[in-house]
This record gives sequence, structure tokens and C-alpha cells, in this order.
Amino acid sequence: MKIKEGFILRTVGGNHIVVPVGAQTVDFRGIITLNETGEFLWNLLQEDCTEEQLTQALLAEYDVAADVAAADISGFVESLRQADLLA
Repeated sequence: MKIKEGFILRTVGGNHIVVPVGAQTVDFRGIITLNETGEFLWNLLQEDCTEEQLTQALLAEYDVAADVAAADISGFVESLRQADLLA
């Protein structure tokens, strides 16, 4: 899975905001902000990767238990799916 074409991440005033570009600006409604961990995962999702790869990267970057990391990533990925941000 990876981030769908037409969405970029911008940092404005310390906030990480998902911005639609091109044709996506017509269909996308709302705003999505990410925390530092969300930004980290978003950047990994610029390339095709699995939830397991995201979990391993998160464990290598942050001091978090494996079960907590896996659950958080599952929730994050589901949020991206619901917002139709994954290809």
C-alpha cells in the first residue's frame, strides 16, 4: 500500500497537513492533520510498503511496545483508507 497520487504533506506553523493537489482538490473535502508519528508513517508510505514494514520501521525509530505499534499502525492505515488516501 502507498499514498494515492494527488496528496502531499505540508508543514505549516508546526502542523503537518495533508493537502490535495490537481484533480484531487475537486473531490477531497475536509482537512487531515498528522502528529510527528503520522508524519513519519506518511513519509514511509510514499513508497509501497506493508503494515509489517511500517511496524518494524516504527519500532526502530520510537521506544514503543510491538503490540502497541501494530495496533496504532492498524488504526492509522484504516483512517487513511476511510479518507481514500491509499492506492
